[in-house]
Amino acid sequence: MTQSRVVFGFHAVTVLLRQRPEAVIELHAGAERSDGRMRDLLKLAEQKGVRVMTATNERLAGLAGHGRHQGVVAQIAETKKSHSLDDTLDAVVGPPLLLVLDGIQDPHNLGACLRVADAAGVHAVVAPKDRAVGLNATASKVASGAAETVPYFPVTNLARTLRELKERSIWIVGTDEGAEDDLFAADFPDAVAWVLGSEGEGMRRLTREHCDFLVRIPMQGMVESLNVSVAAGIVLFESVRRRQAQEKKK
Repeated sequence: MTQSRVVFGFHAVTVLLRQRPEAVIELHAGAERSDGRMRDLLKLAEQKGVRVMTATNERLAGLAGHGRHQGVVAQIAETKKSHSLDDTLDAVVGPPLLLVLDGIQDPHNLGACLRVADAAGVHAVVAPKDRAVGLNATASKVASGAAETVPYFPVTNLARTLRELKERSIWIVGTDEGAEDDLFAADFPDAVAWVLGSEGEGMRRLTREHCDFLVRIPMQGMVESLNVSVAAGIVLFESVRRRQAQEKKK
C-alpha cells in the first residue's frame, strides 16, 4: 500500500510541482479562489499533467490538519528513497556540509531548519527516526519548498551514522552554550556535520560523545539561547563564509 502525505501552501506546492510533479497524486484547489496566483498554479499543474480537484475550504482544512493552506493542498506519494545517505555523499563534489538534528520535536523548527539548510547549500539533513517530529505537512509548509529540495534522512541509529560520517573524514561538530570554544574562533575543517540538539534538552549524551568537539555561539545580550533554526543558520553560514574566503585565496 502506497503511503502518502500532504503539502500545502502556494510556495511549497509550486516548488513540488516544479521539482517532483510525478509524486503528486492529486492537487486540491479552493473553489473560492480565482486570483492570479491560483491561475498560475493551476496552469503549472496542467503543464505537469497533475490532476486537480476543486475543494471547499472545509475539505482543504481537513486535509491540511487545519494549517494555513492558502487554498491549495497537494497529496503526494511517499515513495521509498532510490538513494541513501551514502549515495548522496558519494555524489558530492568538494567537502560535504551536513546538518544533524538530534530530536527536534516542533515541526515548525524542523521546517525552518530545512529552509536554512537549503539556503546554505547543505548536502543532506540527518535526524533520528525515533523521538523526533518527522517530515509532516506542517514542517513541509514552513520549509517553503525546501522539504522537496534538501535530502532528508531519518536514521534508525544516529550514533552509528555519526561514526560512519567520521569514516568519511567528516568532522562532527556539536553546538552547546557551555562549550569552551567560540564558533568564530574555533578551527574546524570544511567537511563538517553540524549537530544541533532538541529545543529543550539539547543533544543526547551519546550524540555529544560522538562529536569531535563542541562550539558555542557567542551571545552579547541577556538571551541565553537561540531557536534551533536560528542557531543552524549561524553555524551553517559560518561554514559557507569560510569556504568562500578559501576560494578567494586560490
